[in-house]
Amino acid sequence: MAPNNSVKILEVFRVSPPPTSLDSASPSSLPLTLFDILWLRFPPVERVFFYEIPPTNALFLDSILPKLKHSLSLTLQHYLPLAGTLTWPKDSHKPIINYIEGDSISFTLAESNADFYHLSGNNCFVEAKEYHSLVPHLPTSHEQAQVLALQATIFSNCGFCIGITAHHAVLDGKSSSMFMKSWAHLCKHGGDGGLSLVPELTPSYDRTVIKDLAGLEGIFLNQWMNHGGLNNKSLKVWELETPPDVVRGTFELSRAKSQKLMQLITTMLAMEEKNEQKQPLQLSTYTVTCAYTWVCLAKAEGVRDAKFLLGINVDARRRLDAPIPATYFGNCIGVLAPVAERNELLGEDGVVVAVNAICEAITSLDDGVLSGSENWLPMIFAIKTERLVGIAGSPRFELYNTDFGWGRPRKVEMISIDRTGAICLSDSRNESELVELKLGFLDMELRSPLLFLFSFQSV
Repeated sequence: MAPNNSVKILEVFRVSPPPTSLDSASPSSLPLTLFDILWLRFPPVERVFFYEIPPTNALFLDSILPKLKHSLSLTLQHYLPLAGTLTWPKDSHKPIINYIEGDSISFTLAESNADFYHLSGNNCFVEAKEYHSLVPHLPTSHEQAQVLALQATIFSNCGFCIGITAHHAVLDGKSSSMFMKSWAHLCKHGGDGGLSLVPELTPSYDRTVIKDLAGLEGIFLNQWMNHGGLNNKSLKVWELETPPDVVRGTFELSRAKSQKLMQLITTMLAMEEKNEQKQPLQLSTYTVTCAYTWVCLAKAEGVRDAKFLLGINVDARRRLDAPIPATYFGNCIGVLAPVAERNELLGEDGVVVAVNAICEAITSLDDGVLSGSENWLPMIFAIKTERLVGIAGSPRFELYNTDFGWGRPRKVEMISIDRTGAICLSDSRNESELVELKLGFLDMELRSPLLFLFSFQSV
């Protein structure tokens, strides 16, 4: 039984960039690209960053909150589109982001009577609904959509958290994490006169680097406009509800367990390759982690005689014909969709089946990161008939390096996976751990089998 947690809204601020921001390098108008349009109506991405501080509200209200608000304003001058509005003008064939001087983002201040250490600890399973009031709502309508909303929540027993809700058609995970680190950097160093961003946190807004030689922008737009009705130009995002009584599962993959798993899979693959004279596969920690998690879910669910798809996001910044800057702002991710028969995933060699499927999908990148992209949205629209679980996040985002001046986060949670049913991968706060895996949308009955499987006593 979940504790009777409640969150009280204390105040809602509007935070704007400084008045001189229109003179900055950040553009006031930004068109969507083919990569942005792909995610046009996807649910917003929600994360919560937990920070431990002495248990006194006065410290937060008198010192921390003013620094957060001031540094946020300074950060927005480098990220003007985040304070703007996503619209679809009648004279434009596609949506654009517009910023007008005076535009602002919503920054909510709240307090919670929940146990800070319960929510930010290493509990393996927590009821999903305990986190939902820690992220702000992002208003969207058919005509326009806000881009970003933030919330700071104080806990009565200790600590606070920052919740961020970001429109998926404007930000991918890399851009979102870059914004949070930029805000943290200016909050931590702004008082010492450090008002500029370091190069690795300075966003690049050059849209000309995205070449659409295959006309994918028009294909994606037509697919969206024909989804849910003809000529449907709506900007309203999918509002997915979290099923009642679901739990979130968090598992840590240590370096020792990762090496053990890698050795086990390598041995199994070597035997298969010897018997079938296959070329050896190039394995990575990411591939092995995704494969093992895929098999664990299949075994925990126990369903047979159906296909099981895995949706993997691929950063396209380095994979386009002309590589684009690592600090490119916006979406720049492609999709891979390995597929396997559940019966095979449930077999003795299930993890080998999973690895082979993922490696085969990765090999398809040799044909280009956009190969087969015209089928990405139809595949996602068809998830009602096929089981599809997505992989969200990445350990490369290094979310635990988001230090506002009060130390590294005690915990970072991706809340939106409760609605999408995705698997979130991230770095870990503990240096001895390699990867954190977070699973949402879990039925209570899946807890025991998943706990056993992720103890790596069974494959």
